[in-house]
Formats: sequence, C-alpha cells, structure tokens
Amino acid sequence: MHIEELRDYCLGLPQVEEKFPFDQSTLVFYIAGKMFCLCNVDKFDSVNIKCDPDKATEIRAIYEAVTPGYHMNKKHWNTVQIHQDVKDVQIKEWIKDSYNLVILTLPKSKRPELLKE
Repeated sequence: MHIEELRDYCLGLPQVEEKFPFDQSTLVFYIAGKMFCLCNVDKFDSVNIKCDPDKATEIRAIYEAVTPGYHMNKKHWNTVQIHQDVKDVQIKEWIKDSYNLVILTLPKSKRPELLKE
C-alpha cells in the first residue's frame, strides 16, 4: 500500500475529512470530528488504526506487524507496519472497522445520517 491508496480509501468513506492537527507530517482522518486513522506522510511505513480492545489484542497475537498504537491509547489503537505480514485488503478492512467503531460512539441522532451513505 502507498500513501495515495490509503488516502483515497479513507476519503472514499462517507463524510471523512483529513487534517494535519499535530504537525505537517501527521495526516489524520476524521469522521464527525473524531479520529479513526492516522499516518506519517513523510515516512509512510505504518498506520495507526482505532480498534475494539478485545479485537486489538487478538490481532496483535496473530500478526507480527501489528503492535499497540504508537503515541496512542494502547488499549484502543493499533499500529500496523506496512508491507509486512498484513495484506493491504486486511488493513482496509481494519480501517473500515475503525470508521464504524467511531460512528457507534456518536450520538444516535448523528448515526443514521452517516449510515445512510
């Protein structure tokens, strides 16, 4: 996976925004103002993805490329090294799971609006 493919995939999800809130290198993808995925655009070798805590532990046990989220809450975030033992299609699936996980934390009044698209 290349940074352009990751960016295109994330921005292809309904109502996703991208920002550089921390510095000029850290690209963060948001849904309804909440982060669900981030990466370094200068050195694109990993991606941080929000994850259900039980699933996060399970994934880390299976894949060598997946570790607790770098500079993130280790319980809720995983860092996935690109071009190791995780296929791009799996990374995209986890990104979609992260996106959906964030939607479920939104007020019920906002959920149907997002789930319609």
